[in-house]
Amino acid sequence: MPNFFLRSCGSRSGRIVVGWVLAGLLVAASSGCARTVVEDDPALVDDGRPLVLTTFTVLADMASNVAGEHLRVESITKAGAEIHGYEPTPGDLRTAEQAELILDNGLGLESWFEKFVERVPAPHAVVSANVEPVYIRDDTYAGKANPHAWMSPVVAETYVQNIADAFVTLDPGNADEYRTNADGYVRQLREVGNELEADLSALPDSQRALVTCEGAFGYLARDFDLQEAYLWPVNAEQEGTPQQVVRTIDFVRNNAVPAVFCESTVSDKAQLQVAEDTGARFGGNLYVDSLSDADGPVPTYLDLLRHDARLIADALVGQR
Repeated sequence: MPNFFLRSCGSRSGRIVVGWVLAGLLVAASSGCARTVVEDDPALVDDGRPLVLTTFTVLADMASNVAGEHLRVESITKAGAEIHGYEPTPGDLRTAEQAELILDNGLGLESWFEKFVERVPAPHAVVSANVEPVYIRDDTYAGKANPHAWMSPVVAETYVQNIADAFVTLDPGNADEYRTNADGYVRQLREVGNELEADLSALPDSQRALVTCEGAFGYLARDFDLQEAYLWPVNAEQEGTPQQVVRTIDFVRNNAVPAVFCESTVSDKAQLQVAEDTGARFGGNLYVDSLSDADGPVPTYLDLLRHDARLIADALVGQR
């Protein structure tokens, strides 16, 4: 069994009984919860396929491409949700009790996940296993890995292979199809990577600086030769402090950065101040921790990569 396949215990029927008890306790203790647990929750409808849960929508899209028709893949967090400080609901716990497998990013991304999986005995796999980490350059997080490894399509290939390995372990009878699907998806990732490289190749050396709200682009910067700066390293309680704003203003001025960006799941107020004080353009909001709804600009992970690359390149060369 692969070393990223971390834990499994109890029969499915036993898990469901335990889950109902825990869910009932949480309902009693959490009357103000955002989502009400109801008997006809669609997530509990069994269509005959094993249920795989992911911690956020990007992973769900990756996993769906590898799973094909053999597994039902759902995300615990929904489109537009902030993943770092998410608070699981009793309904999330009850849904997890139906799962045969849970996929999480790891690298410290989901601060809530460790306690969550303690309550459900479904096995889980860490999809960032074997990724070479980029470490955060910030005193508060010194020595910790940047968790946003999926933002580079190069690193995402490792994610896809880990997902395929987890699915083969879960459902060995369809191993060949999972491997084939993974190989096809990796080819698509490489195509997007080539497009991204072409978009960014138009940038002169003096403009190859990516300034964002959250420091979520370390892997992209490493793999595509960009300099990275940000207001804060990881979405947390302290976002857009005066010290962070001043430091970023100095970087933009000292490096003549033509455009700055924020992310779709956080406030862009502080970055707009940076743009105003430096004369840099505000290039727009990038997608990182969440896909959009189906009718939005990034309904899939491949769309997310393409959207961000073109937004960055267009803003930095002055087309936005």
